[in-house]
Amino acid sequence: MNLAAERTDNGIPGGGERIDQAEQARQPLVGRHWFSIRGRIAAVFILLAILMSTVTVGVIMFLAEFKTKSVFLEAMTNYAFEIEQARRFEKNYFFYGTNLDDALAHTATARYNLDRNAGAFESVVGEQKLTSMKETLGAYEQLLESLAGSAGGEGSGKQDRAQIESALRRNGTRLLEDAEESVKRERRLMHTMLHSSRLLALGFLVFMLLVTAYTASLLIHSVLRPLERFMGYAARIGKGDYSPIVLGRKYRDEYSYLAIAINQMLHELQAREDELRQSVKMAAVGTLTSGIAHELNNPLNNIALNTESLLDGFSELGDKQKVRMLEQIYTQVERASSTVRNLLDFTRREVPAFAAISLAKEIRHTAGLAGNELALAGVDLELELDDDLPQVMGNPRNLEQVFLNLILNAIQAMPDGGRITVRGTVENDFVRMDVTDNGCGIPRERLDKVFDPFFTTKENGEGTGLGLSVSYGIVEKHGGRITVESELGKGTTFSVYLPVARNRS
Repeated sequence: MNLAAERTDNGIPGGGERIDQAEQARQPLVGRHWFSIRGRIAAVFILLAILMSTVTVGVIMFLAEFKTKSVFLEAMTNYAFEIEQARRFEKNYFFYGTNLDDALAHTATARYNLDRNAGAFESVVGEQKLTSMKETLGAYEQLLESLAGSAGGEGSGKQDRAQIESALRRNGTRLLEDAEESVKRERRLMHTMLHSSRLLALGFLVFMLLVTAYTASLLIHSVLRPLERFMGYAARIGKGDYSPIVLGRKYRDEYSYLAIAINQMLHELQAREDELRQSVKMAAVGTLTSGIAHELNNPLNNIALNTESLLDGFSELGDKQKVRMLEQIYTQVERASSTVRNLLDFTRREVPAFAAISLAKEIRHTAGLAGNELALAGVDLELELDDDLPQVMGNPRNLEQVFLNLILNAIQAMPDGGRITVRGTVENDFVRMDVTDNGCGIPRERLDKVFDPFFTTKENGEGTGLGLSVSYGIVEKHGGRITVESELGKGTTFSVYLPVARNRS
């Protein structure tokens, strides 16, 4: 009845509680707002792509503007140079009466430069300024041509020449001033653009450093730290802790679904481990079958003999004899009942519960369970257990399974008989139980594999290689550890360390 109450639909003891725990861990994860890691990373990189595109377009526009101004400066510098040359030859003409044709040639070149680069000039100085420059240059050129036409005149011609000279100087000065002013203004603008570009470059560098820091923080917070936590979960699961994963985030992402999948895996692992533990326990019971059969056959034979004697001589036997024979029958029944009760206690399924227990008491009970196997194998079991040993926190049935596995393994290591010694001591905050045999021993190169699942040193068909693996897992779940030392031909010692139970207020 108790066994049925502890089962779930899938036949695993305590499975309903684990399903509830997994479901309780799953519901808060599923109910949270979805905020995927992929979406966050994609959003960051999209913003970075937009930012980089904007900066690239801005740089291209800046370079185009800078190129326009460079072309303008070059063209305006050439234009100013031609005006200067025309002015120089103009002065030579007034001083020496020569080079007027050279002045006209340079003026024509200046006009050519002005017309050819009209678009660049207009984009910088504006349409109105460009028109004014063309008009001034045209007037200057006409004055030079007028001066060339009146080169041989006297009287009123001299007065016209003076007016032409004055107008030439005035227009020439204006032409140079306009050109130099435009060049200076554009140079200042270019210097300003270069200075601004340096500031923008520094600002963009700082901004990119901040964005890089934010991106790194996002990756660390969203990917690396959860990954480290899941590595910790994996280490915890590897140690046998199958408690569900509960995430503390307020939103749902890919790691939430990973946690749900791992929690489902933990549920399945726990169920399979329970099945494996029970199968190993039943394998141990199978090993005890011969001893149990022998133990039951003896009292049953005695019961049958006494009953037959009692029936045959019932009328002839006295009351005292009848009572003595009935007492013998009752004693044999108690003996058989005790054997069956021990076997049922060992195979009973129950929800693992930890309590403060005495290891000495549990090992004595386990020794009684293995008594017939010991007798059949001709092995002596010596218990060096002090009743004053500290209690440990544990599950009695699980710990009985551990020590029964160790005793049965020791028996199988001594096919010709021998001695097993179980000794209890205290080391620091642990109770240490040593199970020592003087059997054949284990090769040194195999010692590090004895706790691996399905590893066995027995012949094919004589063992599954799961007993020590399951025992190792049980001891780990109790917060302890199990070690082994062995030497070929001299025997093996398995040492089980279990933490001392703390006093509870």
